[in-house]
Amino acid sequence: MSGPEARDFSRSTFTHGGKTRDVYRKGTGPAVVVISEMPGISPKVLDFADRVAAIGCTAVVPHLFGEPGRDPNVGSPLAKAGYGLSSIVPACISREFATWATNKTSPVIVWLRALAAQEHETCGGPGVGAVGMCFTGGFALAMAVEPAVLAPVLSQPGMPMPVSPRLRAAVGLDPGDLAVVKERTRDGLCVLGLRFTADKGSPADRFETLRRELGEAFEGIEINSSPGNPDGIPARAHAVLTLEFVDQEGHPTRAALDRVMAFLAQQLGPVP
Repeated sequence: MSGPEARDFSRSTFTHGGKTRDVYRKGTGPAVVVISEMPGISPKVLDFADRVAAIGCTAVVPHLFGEPGRDPNVGSPLAKAGYGLSSIVPACISREFATWATNKTSPVIVWLRALAAQEHETCGGPGVGAVGMCFTGGFALAMAVEPAVLAPVLSQPGMPMPVSPRLRAAVGLDPGDLAVVKERTRDGLCVLGLRFTADKGSPADRFETLRRELGEAFEGIEINSSPGNPDGIPARAHAVLTLEFVDQEGHPTRAALDRVMAFLAQQLGPVP
């Protein structure tokens, strides 16, 4: 046995709108939906989910693309490239993930919102957390239209692709959905965002939009990755909670992870 099950994640399925997907779960307490980055549920994504479970939450990891548990950095260059393309290309052409060149909410969000509502009913607590990464970073914000979602975390939100000034500033939501999220911030909803300062794939313009639209309800953590930064973080750094994460006291990515866990605990109230 390999993959999430080998690490004590249970597997079930969830169906909504005629679409059935596998869902991996671990832990007890309020649910946190962990939406993996491309190309899929990697060991580092599972490491993060383990940490979510350790603070007294139920880590809920839906399988949207790729091979669950596969390490995208293992194998020959050809094999690694092939695996990446096998995940990215279908998402490029799928209407479910229509975020590549638009500022509209992806259809898959409807399924994720329904999953969040179901997990709230199953796990209890005041609500549900949602953590998106890169391709799915903005999904966590779009999920906050669902009233059960109380703790959205956007880690290096990378979609829509920042290929123009307008799209660099876009957050990937329909105007109507953004209006709902803004209204919820007036009732106490808070949003957390993470990115590296030199990351062109998750541009600063996007965080500026979030600050402008959400005001003090948005907390943006921007980790210095400029040339000569004291922590030696490369300018190409992108994945705050996974690939570039350094589990070392005092490292800024560890501080960012600690803040994410504190945010989830504050909003959802689990007992470690």
